Amino acid sequence: MNFVNNISDLLMTPAYADTAAPAQQQGGGFSLVLMTGVFILFMYFVIWRPQSKRAKEQRNLLNSLAKGDEVMTTGGILGKIAKISDSYVQLALTDNVEITIQKSAIAGALPKGTLKSIQ
Repeated sequence: MNFVNNISDLLMTPAYADTAAPAQQQGGGFSLVLMTGVFILFMYFVIWRPQSKRAKEQRNLLNSLAKGDEVMTTGGILGKIAKISDSYVQLALTDNVEITIQKSAIAGALPKGTLKSIQ
């Protein structure tokens, strides 16, 4: 029976323990401000900054596109730019096949000669 009492004392705190201990003040507001600042810095360096870098690289890519560039779309289609406008690009997939896509659907530029090396 003594073993059961010892385990129950470990698992459950006595109700009178709260009144026996002297009242202690909680930590100041500075620790909350510090934790909030660390959290904001964490979010900046882990989420916001890399995302803005990727968006800037994508904008630079889309602004630098020119006729004759070989590109890959987000759907995995490879082609050569035949015609380009403000928001649309006409891709030549083969000599007789051209498709029109939104400029934002271009995922990346390929090195010159990539299409010929694949075919």
